[in-house]
Amino acid sequence: WLKLLSARPAVRLDAPRHLCAMTARFKKSRHLRGQISNGRGRIGKHRKHPGGCGNSGGQHHHRINFDKYHPGYFGKVGMRNFHTIKHGKVIPIINVDKLWSLVTEQTRLWYKEHTEKAPIIDCVRHGYMKVTGKGHLPEQPLIVKARYFTKEAEAKIKAVGGVCVLSAA
Repeated sequence: WLKLLSARPAVRLDAPRHLCAMTARFKKSRHLRGQISNGRGRIGKHRKHPGGCGNSGGQHHHRINFDKYHPGYFGKVGMRNFHTIKHGKVIPIINVDKLWSLVTEQTRLWYKEHTEKAPIIDCVRHGYMKVTGKGHLPEQPLIVKARYFTKEAEAKIKAVGGVCVLSAA
C-alpha cells in the first residue's frame, strides 16, 4: 500500500487557489451543522426558485426590474412581412469605365477595326442590373443591355455612338 500512496500525484503548490479543492473541515456548512436553518433564516426559508425560474414574472412580480433595466422588452414593433425575400432590393451596378471588361480585349480590338458593327454587351447576363456613369469610355460604339441606366451613363454611351437597350431579363 505504500507503493499506491507514492503513485498518487501530490497537490500542486503552484496551482491557483480557486482551482484547489477546499478542505472540508474549513467549510461554512461544517460550522453551521446543527443550526436548523443553516444560516438562511427560519421565516424566508431557502427554497429552490422562490421568484420563479429565469425571466418569469417580467410582467407580474418582477415588473419594476424589467421596466427599470429593460425598457421595451415586451411587445411588438413594426409590420410583419410574410415571405421575406432577403436580397429583393439588391441592384448590382457596373460603371461605364468597366463595361469593356465584360468582353475580351480581342473582341474590343476586332470591333475597333470593323466599325460597321457594334458589340452587344449584356450586363444582366454578367450579373449586373444597373449601369452608372463613373469613368470614361473609349471612342468606340457599343450596344449595352441592362435593366437600369443613370442619366450620366446614358449620355456617355450615346456620346461615343452607342445605344442603351432596356431589358427586363
